[in-house]
Amino acid sequence: MHQAPRGTADILPEQQRYWSFVYGTVAEAARAFGYARIDTPIFEDTALFARTVGEETDIVQKEMYSFEDRGGQEITLRPEGTAAVCRSYLEHGLHNQPLPVRLYYLCPMFRYDRPQAGRFRQFHQFGIEAIGDSDATVDLEVLQLAMESMERLGLGGMTLVLNSIGDAADRPRYVEALREHFTPHAAHMGKDDRRRLDTNPLRLLDSKELAGESFMASAPRSVDYLGDEARDHWQELLGYLDALGIPYRLDHTLVRGLDYYTRTVFEVHPSREGAQSAVCAGGRYDGLIEQLGGRPTPGIGFAAGIERLIMNLREQGTEPPDTASAPLVMAYRGERAKAEAVRLGATLRAASGAAVVVAPPRSLKAQLRYASALGARGVFILGDAELENGTVTYRDMATSEQREVPVAQAAEAAAR
Repeated sequence: MHQAPRGTADILPEQQRYWSFVYGTVAEAARAFGYARIDTPIFEDTALFARTVGEETDIVQKEMYSFEDRGGQEITLRPEGTAAVCRSYLEHGLHNQPLPVRLYYLCPMFRYDRPQAGRFRQFHQFGIEAIGDSDATVDLEVLQLAMESMERLGLGGMTLVLNSIGDAADRPRYVEALREHFTPHAAHMGKDDRRRLDTNPLRLLDSKELAGESFMASAPRSVDYLGDEARDHWQELLGYLDALGIPYRLDHTLVRGLDYYTRTVFEVHPSREGAQSAVCAGGRYDGLIEQLGGRPTPGIGFAAGIERLIMNLREQGTEPPDTASAPLVMAYRGERAKAEAVRLGATLRAASGAAVVVAPPRSLKAQLRYASALGARGVFILGDAELENGTVTYRDMATSEQREVPVAQAAEAAAR
């Protein structure tokens, strides 16, 4: 028997209310901050991600689903959203719009990763990008949107974690300081981390294998190597957060796993004991548009994993509202009544939403059981007697009360 590929999951009908609730809530939050939706292709040129995400990142080294198409072009299933949105920003001249351009997306991503709780090979993200303005107030807006999205979902106890990794011009001194700090500990590193020590020591701060090592806590802090502009930007942002009473925690090992980040980086963590994964993460990427051939253009954004948000909702015992309308069911006895049930079903569907005609052959008792399993709010029963009288029997499934009403008043009877 065929099964879903490892690291993927079917989203069954009974799970859809969580997905609809999360999608609708975060989209509403994004629109409240002035963000408009964008959708990009599910696959892009491989070079787009290799060039922007970083050759030494785990995503490019190990996790991308890449292949050569029939035309000989190297293609990659989208592992993250920012690079594709920036490509679209350049391709369609969105810089001509008022800046910053505020965009959000809801879409699947793909990474060849080890499946575990909240981590899949096909997963879904809510992401936002604000492109074209470097002011600290834009960073503040993005952080506010991230936290408000969590609050609107009803997720409590979320912690905002922050750091600044400075500008590209600040990086060489900091990278050299990291190399000097980590080199004496190379013997404690695996093959991948030793390679990172040579090629990009910043990636060591994001290493899962080194997370528990004592020398990680004593590593040089990026905020001690900020240039004047990056330092002023950082202090201004922290001042806004303090003035608005937005709680946060500084983490000087936070660098995020992508090479395009600059200045502000952040994550949002659940407060529950043993939580390992951020539900939301992002940062500023002021050099990314330039990497793609555009003019120097600042940007900042974040992505939140839908599966992780739903997992946290379930763990908190938060039930999303059930907005689906309970259907009406057309039950019937005999072939003559079947044709009238089909007609009545179409009429009621147009007037009041969901209406289902029971498929034959079933006894009336079986039809009522079927209606109950569907969660029907009411059942219309048609038989020879009803056809003769021009009526229909309506059964209220909540009270089990039945009454006979004229066919022309069926919609009105169901609305009571």
